[in-house]
Amino acid sequence: MTRPLLVFLLVLYCGNAAAATPVILVIGDSLSAGYGVALGSAWPSLLQQRLERQGYAYRVVNASISGDTSSGGRARLPEALLNHQPRIVIIELGANDGLRGLPLTEMRANLSAMIALALHRGARVLLIGMYLPINYGQAYSRAFHGVYMDLAREYHVPLVPFLLQGVALKPQLMQTDGMHPRAVAEPRLLDNVWSVLRPMLHPPTRRTPQPAVRAPGMK
Repeated sequence: MTRPLLVFLLVLYCGNAAAATPVILVIGDSLSAGYGVALGSAWPSLLQQRLERQGYAYRVVNASISGDTSSGGRARLPEALLNHQPRIVIIELGANDGLRGLPLTEMRANLSAMIALALHRGARVLLIGMYLPINYGQAYSRAFHGVYMDLAREYHVPLVPFLLQGVALKPQLMQTDGMHPRAVAEPRLLDNVWSVLRPMLHPPTRRTPQPAVRAPGMK
């Protein structure tokens, strides 16, 4: 066998192996994009590392963008589903909707459409909820978080009630803006997600580790 042919076959094999590995697609905002922390320190990257350590054959694709809203995620999701054909879709959006005071009816409609589309494409969905700072008023904050709870019940999808549970309001774990976690807090975010995600996974198997990747064009 000639060397060029051997190289071609190896590339083809590796490409097919990666394509055969089920994908977990994370579509979120800065809390999942890793705003303000070193590359590879955000919880989706830590998720890939944990999956590999524990023998779960999944590949994490992080399609999160800092500053994104539910409308942005809704616009991006169809292409992401087509490109990656994920087995599981983790939706972590809405915080920027709330911080900007956008209508909750629009946020709900966007998240609902994303969940419905992912389910229609055969993926399982994990929804990640958020709370707003108390200065936004109790009524709005309560209604904001209620959107996640209502959608989880309506579509019968698992819910992480609060991504920043155990991290928010702790200055030593938050960046100076008070909105984004420090790198030291990212493992706690992963634990919050993992407790709900793990029952959704296939049993562990021994597979070649797959690198976490970012979707093309994402920052």
